[in-house]
Amino acid sequence: MAVRPGYTPPSGSALPPNAACKLHKSLYGLKQASRQWYAKFSSVLIHAGFTQSQSDHTLFVRRTDSAFLALLIYVDDIIIVSDNTSSVTELKTLLSCHFKVKDLGPLRYFLGLEIARNSSGISVSQRKYCLELLRDVGYLGCKSVSVPIDPNVQLNQDSGTLLDDPVSYRNLVGRLLYLTITRPDITFSVHKLSQFVHRPTTEHLKAAHRVIRYLKSNPGQGLFYSAQADLRLQAFSDADWASCPDSRRSVTGFCIFLGSSLISWKAKKQQTVSRSSAEAEYRALANTTCEITWLLKLFADLSVSIPLPISLFCDSNSAVHIASNSVFHERTKHIELDCHVVREKLVAGLIHPLHIAAEHQLADIMTKAIPPKLFHSLLSRLQISNLFLPDGSSRFDGGVLATCGASQHPRTIVTDYERHETRKHDLTIAGSTEEQTQQPAPI
Repeated sequence: MAVRPGYTPPSGSALPPNAACKLHKSLYGLKQASRQWYAKFSSVLIHAGFTQSQSDHTLFVRRTDSAFLALLIYVDDIIIVSDNTSSVTELKTLLSCHFKVKDLGPLRYFLGLEIARNSSGISVSQRKYCLELLRDVGYLGCKSVSVPIDPNVQLNQDSGTLLDDPVSYRNLVGRLLYLTITRPDITFSVHKLSQFVHRPTTEHLKAAHRVIRYLKSNPGQGLFYSAQADLRLQAFSDADWASCPDSRRSVTGFCIFLGSSLISWKAKKQQTVSRSSAEAEYRALANTTCEITWLLKLFADLSVSIPLPISLFCDSNSAVHIASNSVFHERTKHIELDCHVVREKLVAGLIHPLHIAAEHQLADIMTKAIPPKLFHSLLSRLQISNLFLPDGSSRFDGGVLATCGASQHPRTIVTDYERHETRKHDLTIAGSTEEQTQQPAPI
């Protein structure tokens, strides 16, 4: 680090040219602190036999004949997952020898996420964070709305008048961004609002307050990860062609399921203008394929085997044909080469693009503002749960989502959304029974 102004060297010595101070101990507030802490922590784990994941550098994994151990770190907050209690105890002892550690017990609350679990599965929500947001904005007593964004309102950069103080809008959008970790239903709305943080107007703030009013209707909503779900991936990819009124770029949306549990989703504006809806859908397929490839590497690090090929559903027949047929050169020669990763992974047997009817396209909720009836129909299929309903249950009706064809072979997709009849009572917090003491515990 640079020598502080006013520093005087000891008598009889002089500072050399371009003198600097050598950091002996990492301190909070210094630029080097985070790097030094992470280097020290990772070196301790690697010497203990852990392997650092190349898909996520905050994930460390160790597998032996008797136990599997995974550790996830965010700054100085750590989650430990294992199928062997003694391995967790051994790791805690190791960390205590090198760092000051506070054991928080079974995982209940982590960085704003509220986790509850029982034999049926795991529920993750951000109810406390959502209620604090409502309180800070002053909307605890507001009237709720049924959808986060009005489908009849088209926002653009010139909507309304400029705000005198844009900081409040930016802070609000930033807090909503963190809420999308467990709320896929507001992903597109927050994506839309994020485009105006550099120059927010009264209309943009009004739209942001509408999202808050939507959250008021169900602040405890979260995601449920079933313990009985099949270990198979299936993805839905969609694009809204030229939907941005300012740039005429399309919006990509996808959602990926592990069994019936939603594990990855995104809404993002494409980097360039597409000449047709088929091209926009094909670019969306490319983004979804890259996400699938990353997830497969992550599952491999966790020693989880995923059967191939992975079903990738798209509601554009043209995009599916472009991915499957390499002779469409005249139609695709202007598309960037990296988009053809879809075709490469298809040939490699990694994915299997399939057509799906538009009314069954789950990724639709990530690409556009849709009417309340369709919005809640799609939302009910995303494995949404709420532990805070008055009757103490979070059941929902599922069944077969759709039957659609690829070529001449019909295929049933997203089947058996479990009715979770065993969840007629609230999920108990981990560690409340003898069985749950075997569950992974954080530090």
